[in-house]
Amino acid sequence: MKIAFTASGTDWDAIIDPRFGRTDYILLYDEEKDELVSVDNRQIMQVAHGAGPQTAQKIFELMPQVLITGNGPGGNAEAILRQMHLQIHTGAGGMTLREAYNAYKNNQLPMGGKNA
Repeated sequence: MKIAFTASGTDWDAIIDPRFGRTDYILLYDEEKDELVSVDNRQIMQVAHGAGPQTAQKIFELMPQVLITGNGPGGNAEAILRQMHLQIHTGAGGMTLREAYNAYKNNQLPMGGKNA
């Protein structure tokens, strides 16, 4: 399974970014390969409008089955993610990736968005 995280850094100790659209990084963890890959999303800070849908498009292209984030995507971004039948888990803002992953594995993160 592939799990995407919104994060402020590029490793397991990075803090989950509560923002979805303007997150600094998208981290993708492939459980089968035990591999964590980071995607730089900082150029989104230059975008005046549509940050959420643009970040959602990047996540769409990474093809995860799960998204772990802080507050969750807005309506337009969620519409893109809904096409993937993606599980969206919110409430991880302020946790490290490791803490958020463990909370997810222990069913301690709420499902967010309209996919819930």
